[in-house]
Amino acid sequence: LQRPRRQVSGSARRHPAQDMSKNFPDIVWHGPSGEIIACFEKNKVMRENLIEIQRTCQDALEDAVLMGCDEHQFRAALTELVASLANPYSPLHS
Repeated sequence: LQRPRRQVSGSARRHPAQDMSKNFPDIVWHGPSGEIIACFEKNKVMRENLIEIQRTCQDALEDAVLMGCDEHQFRAALTELVASLANPYSPLHS
């Protein structure tokens, strides 16, 4: 699900010409054994997921800065958040 774009103080949050999808090069995804994930649909989903995550993180960064939070602290919090993600399909969680 995608949430509607929010606006702060009635002004546009992002320059209209900014296309988030251009920030991601074509990534060659690999499976756990090193095999290339060649399925077009799987690669499309991965790219869409990264774009959505980037947009959400960008919105949150802008909110934090507009509310007076330190940008570096916010970025560190995002890094910690990503590092804390658990893989429910990992053999370690069985």
